[in-house]
This record gives sequence, structure tokens and C-alpha cells, in this order.
Amino acid sequence: MDKQSHLLVCISAHGFGHVAQTAPIINELHARLPNVRITVRSMVRLEYLRSRIHAPFDRVGDSGDASDIGMLMSSALDVDAEASADAYRAFHRDWEASVMHEAAALRELKPDFVLANVGYLPLAGAHHAGIPCAAMSSLNWADIFAHYCGRLAGGRQVIAQMGDSYGGAGAFLRLTPGMPMDERYHPHEIGPVADVGRFRRDEINARLNLTPDRKVVLVSLGGVAGRLPTDRWPRLPGVSWLVPASWRSTHPDACTLESLGMPFGDILASIDTLICKPGYGSFVEAACSGVPVLYSRRDDWPETAVLAAWLDRHAACREVSRTALEEGGFAEVLQLLLVRPRPQPVAPAGIVEAADWLQARLGF
Repeated sequence: MDKQSHLLVCISAHGFGHVAQTAPIINELHARLPNVRITVRSMVRLEYLRSRIHAPFDRVGDSGDASDIGMLMSSALDVDAEASADAYRAFHRDWEASVMHEAAALRELKPDFVLANVGYLPLAGAHHAGIPCAAMSSLNWADIFAHYCGRLAGGRQVIAQMGDSYGGAGAFLRLTPGMPMDERYHPHEIGPVADVGRFRRDEINARLNLTPDRKVVLVSLGGVAGRLPTDRWPRLPGVSWLVPASWRSTHPDACTLESLGMPFGDILASIDTLICKPGYGSFVEAACSGVPVLYSRRDDWPETAVLAAWLDRHAACREVSRTALEEGGFAEVLQLLLVRPRPQPVAPAGIVEAADWLQARLGF
């Protein structure tokens, strides 16, 4: 391939974790190969994509990429299995026609390579069109769908078509920590991937008018719709909460993330503890920033066990019940994390590993 190679990147909008996994690799690839053209298809809002992907890129269409359903949620922590099954049955109703339509759309875009995190229709379309492609993520939708919807009507056929799509790709770049992958997906192991920000605590204290001894705790659901009832949380001496402005929290010690005007990675690298749900982006970015984590386990989410085990080995973390998280009944556990020394950060070795792999596939 010549130096005008075109990379199409399709990114799931199920939370922000898929962007968090993909952006550092695209940024690294652009630093090496600035002449490679990058096109992004995603339902994630453009403002957030540009805050994470620093390489120049084109966005396909105003509505992004509607080819990845993910899982429909009834709350920030709960999957709606019935609604998800209905959506997938409709999505697969005329599967062959969908694949051919996708193949035609890809031929129109003329990419030299398609990278999907982690939608499978782009992979099926690329395979049909003869365009090299690969999946990349810590999970795949076939296994997630099978867990929640595999026994529901039409589930087996949907799973089979998903599996064929992943299996038709040249490889599946399985990020660490990640779920086990079927060998027919051609898994290729990649280390942790995270965008590690700069430590800017003095600036945060100045902007929020906080004293140096005050603890700052970031509360985040990783881009999944919904909120935690921080209004009901008790006041903890010496603790301020950073929460999304969309939550409209009335807690007297709450400040909004947006008021800082900083990249999320810089904020995360500068706080004392992260409170979150289990998710690749939250766990790995915190571990790579040396930030302790307090989380509520999602036993029904298949990725939880793998993520929690990895975090326990590589970072300071504590688990609390969902009730404790919702009611703010975690003061003692949080205090244990706040007084511990910051753990040694994990190296995000997967960025270079994945960029090496993609660079070779682009012919450089």
C-alpha cells in the first residue's frame, strides 16, 4: 500500500469504554504515519470523539454508525435482555441483505483496512467486499448476547451470524484484561490500553477553590446513560465529589467535571479515588494512572469477573454493594483507599503492540 492508505475505524457507542480502548491506538498510529487517512464511524457524539482522538479524522454521516446495537439498558447497571433481544432480531431479520448493503457502503468509502471495536456487521461487510479487517476489544457481542439472550426466541441464529462475522475477520485483537475468545475468531493478545493524562491537581484545587488537604473523588459511569443518586449521599469530612453536570447533583460537596475544562484523562490522573461500575475504560485507565478504585460489582455482566480479578492484581481497589453505592454507605471503605499510598501505575503496553500490528497491516 502507498502512503495514502485509508483506515476505517468503527467504534461502538455502548458507553465510552470502546472509545477509550481505540483512541490511544489511533493516536499512536497517526504519530507514526501522519499521512494515513482515518475515517471514524460511531454513534458516540463528535465532541467526545475529538476529545479522545487527537489525530485528524473524517466522520461518516451526521448520524454516525448505527450498525452496532450493543446492549440496551434499563438503568446504568442493568441490561434489558428482552428489549435487546427484540432489537437484535429486527437487526438480523434480513441479515444477508444487511451484509450486502454494508459491503456496498464500504466499497464506496474505499478503505484499505477496517478496524471494528466491536461491531460485527462492518466485519461481515468487509469480508464480503474483500477488504482486510480486524476486530479489537476486551469483549465481543456474540458472547455478551449469548449470556443475556441466547435462550430467547431467535437467539441461536443471531449468535451464529455474529460468530461467522467475527470469524471472517483476519484477527481479533483481544485487549488485556479481556474475556476469553473463541479460537475461530483468530485472537491476538494485546496488552492494556489506556490514555494516561497529566497530573494537574494544583490547577484543580485552584479552579474549585479547594485546600491541598481536601480529597477529590471522581464519580463516573463510563458514558452509560443514567446517574447515581449522589444527592442522597452523606457529607464526608474533607471529601469533594466530581460528577457529570448532566446529573444535576444538589450535594453540597459536588462539583461538575465540565467546570474544570480539562481532558478526562488529566482529571482522572489527578484525583484521589475513582468511584465507578466495572468497565474496561474506567478500570484500566485508573490502574494505568495509579488511581485507587471503589466499584459496585455487576455480577450479571460477563466481563466483570475478568476485569475485577485484573484490577485486584494491579491496583488498589475495593468492592461495595449496589445498595451501598446508591445510598452512599461506603465511607469506611473509601477512607481505606484514601489513606493508602498511590499504587504503582500499570504500563499501557497494548498501545504500541496494537499500533505495531496495524502498521504492518497497512503495509508500512
